[in-house]
Parts: sequence; structure tokens; C-alpha cells
Amino acid sequence: MIWSLIVGALIGLIAGAIKNKGSSMGWIANILAGLVGSFVGQALLGTWGPSLAGMALIPSIVGAVIVVAVVSFVLSKMN
Repeated sequence: MIWSLIVGALIGLIAGAIKNKGSSMGWIANILAGLVGSFVGQALLGTWGPSLAGMALIPSIVGAVIVVAVVSFVLSKMN
């Protein structure tokens, strides 16, 4: 459980850095982006590549980038 949160936070941090949103997202947002992104990425791309804490890293990072992009887009349209 704790490893999933740590890996989720790292995946979210990487996705935020790729989308230039990493500094504006907090740790909770990074964890949520990483965990949701892992689910989305593995649902879309499968479980190929290296795995850590039950998450395929490359599909998880791609999914987290998608999640961060969609959330940033929605939040920008609300303002």
C-alpha cells in the first residue's frame, strides 16, 4: 500500500514535470494523478515495460500525463 502511494507520487511528479505543472501541484495531487494515470495508462496501453509496486511504469506515466493535461484543460476553462 505505501509503495503504491510512493510510486504514484513519483509518477505524478514526472507527469507534472513533463506538462510543466509539477511545481503547482501538491503531493496529494501528484499521488492522485499518478494512481489515476496508472489506471488509465494500463487500461489504454496494457502492462508492458518495467513494473514497480504493481504498476507498469511507462503506460502509467503516459496515462498520468493524459490525466494532468485533461485536468489542467478543464480547470483553465472554468476560470
